[in-house]
Amino acid sequence: MSTDRPEPGLGEILVRVEAAGVNPVDWRTRADGGLGTLGRPPFVLGWDVAGTVEATGPGVTLFKPSDRVMGMPRFPYEAGTYAEFVTGPARQFVHAPDRLGHTEAAALPLAGLTAWQALTEAAAHGEGKHVLVHGAAGGVGHLAVQIAAAQGARVTAMARTAHHERLRALGAEEVVDYTGTELALTGAQADTVIDTIGGSCTEQSLEALRPGGTLVTLPGPPDQATLQRAEAAGKHLLFMLVEPDRTGLLALAELVDRHQLTPAVAATFPLTDAGQAHRLAEAGGKFGKVVLERA
Repeated sequence: MSTDRPEPGLGEILVRVEAAGVNPVDWRTRADGGLGTLGRPPFVLGWDVAGTVEATGPGVTLFKPSDRVMGMPRFPYEAGTYAEFVTGPARQFVHAPDRLGHTEAAALPLAGLTAWQALTEAAAHGEGKHVLVHGAAGGVGHLAVQIAAAQGARVTAMARTAHHERLRALGAEEVVDYTGTELALTGAQADTVIDTIGGSCTEQSLEALRPGGTLVTLPGPPDQATLQRAEAAGKHLLFMLVEPDRTGLLALAELVDRHQLTPAVAATFPLTDAGQAHRLAEAGGKFGKVVLERA
């Protein structure tokens, strides 16, 4: 949307938005307030952003005008990346990898940081471990597959059959069609499960997790009964909310530079067609992220 050009404050940069990623939190916030951190409408949606630095605020040394950057500023509070310009703390951005155009770079921050923090901090699975990823063709899922594979894990990816070949190419050792196979029948005894689905998937995932393993669920906190089941079985069940993280973004950019991580773009829309982009993303079934672009 068109908004007045803001001014960067202390320690902030002003970014000319070239592309903004679309995430589930965006349409949930539009529909029902989401996390409840944006207050009452009107507000501008969006947290993923890629673009060029237009100006720097006092005290900023990391960037200069014309630098290409990507970031996830201010999450979970209002950032407003569905706009022509956005400001944010300089240390919630990094230089965009040369390998990525603005569109691909905008697909990376929120989903990539979610996958990175789940795998390296919440679960900390380590090399040689078995990682099971639900919704492996989705925004977080396809990045989690690549990150886990890059770290030496054995990856099982749950996704529709149409996406299996692509997931194998990204590093999944085993792919399972969740629409036709009961999770308990896959024989998986995972060290780490990344649950991007929630609900009954969280409960079923406990059966695929070995004692002592960690299940990280992302859509929302599990109910008390499921937590008690996990505890009784000696399994760790955690709800995780992504946080702005410059160190994590730098790690993701390094994986991109090493050709071990590439964000997939399912579709693009002009910033003015955000509603249509939300409908497509919410319908699911696509591989990767939907991204809004400057017209």
